[in-house]
Amino acid sequence: MTAFFLILKKEFRQIFRDPAILRLIFLMPVLQLIILPFAADYEVKNIKVGIIDLDHSDYSRSLITKFENSSYFKLAVYSSDHHQALKWLEKEEADLVIEIPPRFESTLIRENSATLQLVVNAVNGTKGNLGAAYTSGVIQQFNQEIRKDWFEFPRFNPEPFITVVPISLYNPYSDYQRFMVPGILAVLLTMTGGFLSALNIVKEKELGTIEQLNVSPIRKYQFILGKLVPFWLLGFVILTLGLVVSYVVHGIAPGTNIGNIYIFTALYLLAIVGFGLLLSNFTSTQQQAMMVAFFFMLIFILLSGLYTTIESMPPWAQKIAYINPLTYMVDAMRMVLLKGATLRDLLPHLRVIAAIGIVLNFLAIWTYHKRS
Repeated sequence: MTAFFLILKKEFRQIFRDPAILRLIFLMPVLQLIILPFAADYEVKNIKVGIIDLDHSDYSRSLITKFENSSYFKLAVYSSDHHQALKWLEKEEADLVIEIPPRFESTLIRENSATLQLVVNAVNGTKGNLGAAYTSGVIQQFNQEIRKDWFEFPRFNPEPFITVVPISLYNPYSDYQRFMVPGILAVLLTMTGGFLSALNIVKEKELGTIEQLNVSPIRKYQFILGKLVPFWLLGFVILTLGLVVSYVVHGIAPGTNIGNIYIFTALYLLAIVGFGLLLSNFTSTQQQAMMVAFFFMLIFILLSGLYTTIESMPPWAQKIAYINPLTYMVDAMRMVLLKGATLRDLLPHLRVIAAIGIVLNFLAIWTYHKRS
């Protein structure tokens, strides 16, 4: 055990005398957690709308007003020429165009139905699909208000009028930023722990100090543990800073079960730092380690459910996602910070991440070759 503590002491000294590593550990995650949640927002707003009003009736003006008053739309252009509207889309002056046909109001009153034309620029598929969905919602609301007025005056026999009032649990205002912050914090823990641990043994190789360690009486598991523990402890520092930033900047309070986050993080950091040490056993330079670590980190992030739900992925991608440790960390962070999950709720995730951590650290010890 004396050899293990000597390795530990050496690692802490090496970390704290390198200002670049200190900035990477403490400053970068804080800045990223402040900035990224504002940028990584899939909620589409300020959709540019072009209006072609060929009716100029009270109903058409009422419908246009609804788009003007919506926070999701911005009335960009207005015309009565259909061909001009297509040029708006080509020049990206409008993201979608709504054409209100002639006699829209009279047709609606006389036949109880009327048609509108919606033309969407679908080059950006996400923005186009969401813009069309938001537009359908505004038109549906407009339709319900008209029907309600007709029932009140009664134009025809009264019919049941059902109003749906949704109640959002855990994220009452459906704030996408609040949804993203826990996931981004999990990613920062992954990148910091994975990158730094991957570079650690490789740096010893480049400096030549690995040979001195190889001929020492230190056992392989003591060497790997001595490399693992410092970054494992620093992960808790990053987590604490991240929770403080999440509360101060983004208003996300951890709640009374904050200890559950630390318990899960303890197992998760063992897994991700073990993964970094495993990578370092197969690389010879820090540049190689960075490239290989970046390759795997990109896969981890994209297949973690951070931006896209796992259920919407292809079957082969779902299989990879369910052996991805970041998948469980992102889900656990959201469960605790947004839903107040208990340890019992986290138990299935804890079992999987513990198994992944055992396998990765075993492989890190097994693949490290101590040469004399």
